[in-house]
Amino acid sequence: MEPVYDLEVFVPSEIMGDVMSDINGRRGMVMGMETEKSFTRLKAQVPLKELSTYSTTLSSLTGGRATFTMAFNSYQLVPADVQEKLLAAYAATQAEEE
Repeated sequence: MEPVYDLEVFVPSEIMGDVMSDINGRRGMVMGMETEKSFTRLKAQVPLKELSTYSTTLSSLTGGRATFTMAFNSYQLVPADVQEKLLAAYAATQAEEE
């Protein structure tokens, strides 16, 4: 199980596509969006592990013109491919300790 957070990003509309692509690359799921003047409020759910470098990336993508908030939503199952990588990394550390 992994923690999943609600992510809300307030981004200039002309850069929204880049931000959506980044969220999708982080295993995020876009839940909706609302337009307010020249900005878009994007709502998504993203695993916490994928958000560790989000602030820096968002600032780079938008030139510092976007903001975001995040709040815990729930725990969800880790996808099988990610789970396999985690188990392989754990097995490797156990083998090094022996």
